[in-house]
Amino acid sequence: MPQRDVVVIVGSLRRRSYTRRCALALMALAPESLKPGLVEIGDLPLYNQDLDPDSPAPAWVAFRDQVRPRDAVLFVTPEYNRSVPGVLKNAIDVGSRPYGQSVWSKKPAAIVSVSPGAIGGFGANHHLRQSLVFLDMPVLQQPEAYIAQANTLFGEAGEVNNEATKTFLTGFMAAFADFIERVKA
Repeated sequence: MPQRDVVVIVGSLRRRSYTRRCALALMALAPESLKPGLVEIGDLPLYNQDLDPDSPAPAWVAFRDQVRPRDAVLFVTPEYNRSVPGVLKNAIDVGSRPYGQSVWSKKPAAIVSVSPGAIGGFGANHHLRQSLVFLDMPVLQQPEAYIAQANTLFGEAGEVNNEATKTFLTGFMAAFADFIERVKA
């Protein structure tokens, strides 16, 4: 199996967020066939079509150039008001433009939603899925990943404090690797 370059996008800007900790855990638990790497979204100016394509913000160009060559995308997001954070939606919009030049199209994707609450970001997970369908991104259907009570599961550097969670996340990443190969075949 070839090694696949996976962009990891974290929908939380806090350096010590549970979402970022989960993303670090997922990256550490990825099989050798995946090469995950974070791409930061916090410095992206709000998307404004008036500036694109004639004078796009340099941060937009850099973001698109980082995502475009990757084989797949792993979105790890918290839930804000039963949806994704605005910073994540902005990154999705930046990557989908200019029209006809989306960096997302045909890239296999997976979603992990994270919350200290009991339902694990279910609303954000499904709201994000709706956008990815429009962006022509095949999305891993099973296993679904709603990480509830995340405040009890991860250490500062993304280490997993719960063996059942570690087993689940390892299996999730293996399933994502298999899914990427099926989509790319």
